[in-house]
Parts: sequence; structure tokens; C-alpha cells
Amino acid sequence: MQLCGICSENLPKYRCPACRIRYCSLGCFKKHKTDDSCQQVKDTTPPVTTPLPEVCASTAEEPWTADDLLDEDSQSDRVPLERLQQLGESEALRSVLQNPHLRQLMMAVDSAEDKAKAMKKAMQEPLFVEFADQCLKIIEPTEEGSDEEC
Repeated sequence: MQLCGICSENLPKYRCPACRIRYCSLGCFKKHKTDDSCQQVKDTTPPVTTPLPEVCASTAEEPWTADDLLDEDSQSDRVPLERLQQLGESEALRSVLQNPHLRQLMMAVDSAEDKAKAMKKAMQEPLFVEFADQCLKIIEPTEEGSDEEC
């Protein structure tokens, strides 16, 4: 079992995009960025990524990979690349993402300190539930709805 590379107390949930060190929280990330030990690591294998729509394109120099977000125990929950590409190609999903209120909700969840609490609050919003349902229709289609474009 691996511990946070900064505090050595908690299980890491994240990985620094520059030096790939694993850390457990925003506090540890900030502490890591303030010291001078963070050095860019050159990866010889290109990460598997999918292009993001313009409305949510990242400004980071290097794209995130699944390894940045998932620990070893979570790898079984990994969504196949083909399904992720279908998310990016879905007209219904693009239509829902045009709503500024939904984008504001998503930014609030993304920037929240307590993401579980923020997600629970967002799931009370019908618009966010509609977005989540659209994503799930693509990621885990039901037998009867698998032929429909989501």
C-alpha cells in the first residue's frame, strides 16, 4: 500500500502532472508546489487521451491520464477508451453541456474541498441529474437503449 508522497500519512488520491508524485489532498499539493523538489518527468510512452470539447479543454501543458486519477484499486472501474470517445461524440451530451448553469455546477464540484458533499448537493439539481444520466447512457447502455445515440 502506497502513502502520500508529501505527508506520508494518508492514501494518495492524486498525482502531480509534472513530477508524477502521488499526494492525498489540496494541502499536500500546495505544499509540494511551494518546495523546489518538483521536476518535470519525461514519459517515453505517450498517454492515452481523448480530445476534450472546446468548452472544457484543459489549460495544462500535458493531458491527464487515468493513472493520474486512479489508484491501483480503482483500475477495475476504468472506463474503456471507446466509451470515453463516445462521450465526446455525443450530440445530446454536447447540448446539455451548453447550459451555463450546468457548467457552473460542474466547476463548483470540481473546485470544492469536500467533493463528495458537493456532488451530493449537485445531484439535487435536475439539470445535473440529466447530465449524469446522459453520461451513464453512453458509459453503461441498457439492452433496450444501446442502439440509441445519447
